[in-house]
Amino acid sequence: MPLISLVRHGQASFGAKDYDALSALGREQATAVGQELARRGLRDPHLMTGTLTRQRDTARLLAAAAGFTSPVREDPRWNEYDHVALLARYTDPAPDDQADSQALQGLLDRALGAWIEDTEETAPDGWTAFRKGIEVALNELSTSLGQGRDAVVVTSGGVLAALCGVLLSLQPAAVVALNRVTVNAAVTTLAVGRSGTSLLTFNDHAHFTGDRRGLLSYR
Repeated sequence: MPLISLVRHGQASFGAKDYDALSALGREQATAVGQELARRGLRDPHLMTGTLTRQRDTARLLAAAAGFTSPVREDPRWNEYDHVALLARYTDPAPDDQADSQALQGLLDRALGAWIEDTEETAPDGWTAFRKGIEVALNELSTSLGQGRDAVVVTSGGVLAALCGVLLSLQPAAVVALNRVTVNAAVTTLAVGRSGTSLLTFNDHAHFTGDRRGLLSYR
């Protein structure tokens, strides 16, 4: 049975001029999750990533640490939603650049919930289009896997929450809750079977315990 390991990117650079760049901690996390995936003995995995810098760099560092040699394919459907645009659209007033991480998370939770429940939004950047793009990308990847090959996808917390929402038929509040607790460089595992693709684990970050506890981060 093929397995798909969905990896959230390493920590981005919150508060820096270029948020999309991995922080020093994010680079360590990417290497650590690569070592963890190597330990799991994945079978000649397909490597996939979104097109965001933090996703692509995580995929590169992960592959190097794991010894994966397949080319990394890019697909923008695995990209995160634009949290800046979301805050501007659904919060009033929008937060300034000096907002701390905790305050920003509370605002983002509200904005994400409003976005999911905005049933009149039909634009390409609406929730329905975002979720559908992820579903289609997953279905295409699942059907491309043979019985002897797995896959690794580097993506983001919002994508992971949305996919879990689809697979488990979750209400909007539950999707927001999952998005809030996603750990940087954690692994969510899916199994591809005859009856479809199923969620096995969500947000597995056991590789950030013990002497690696200092690598744990959420934002």
